[in-house]
Amino acid sequence: MSTPRKPPIAKSAARLGAVQALYQMEIGGTDLGETLAQFSSRASGDDFDDGQCGEADYSHLRSVVEGVVREQALIDVTLDKQLDKDWPIHRINALLRAVLRAGAFEIMFKENVPAKVAINEYVNVVSAFFDTEESSLANAVLNGLARARRPAEFAA
Repeated sequence: MSTPRKPPIAKSAARLGAVQALYQMEIGGTDLGETLAQFSSRASGDDFDDGQCGEADYSHLRSVVEGVVREQALIDVTLDKQLDKDWPIHRINALLRAVLRAGAFEIMFKENVPAKVAINEYVNVVSAFFDTEESSLANAVLNGLARARRPAEFAA
């Protein structure tokens, strides 16, 4: 018997939480364990981080955050190939950098997540914090990465 799947809103909340956790770790210098402990208690509430987006799928949040931390060197090199050579990943705004890393992790390492879903979800996260320019950048970078890594998903 298969386990029940979390509703899509729980995955969306998890992705938002993963980006917030990655940002907090980078800006605040908190370590992985401490950050995940904080997000574990917040993810179980009805109003995740007062964002009114429902209960987060904490296992997905944890998987993304741990995966980005574990694979960050490879993720950054891969993202740099999609970015302008004058604007590598380390020059990008820290919040946008967290979004790109989380999206890239899902595209590169979570084959069970359709690439188009990951792109859409993380572009939506960017749209919540930034203007159209940053959303367009995130869409272009993640779309380019997905087409390079998973061409079969984009074959017409």
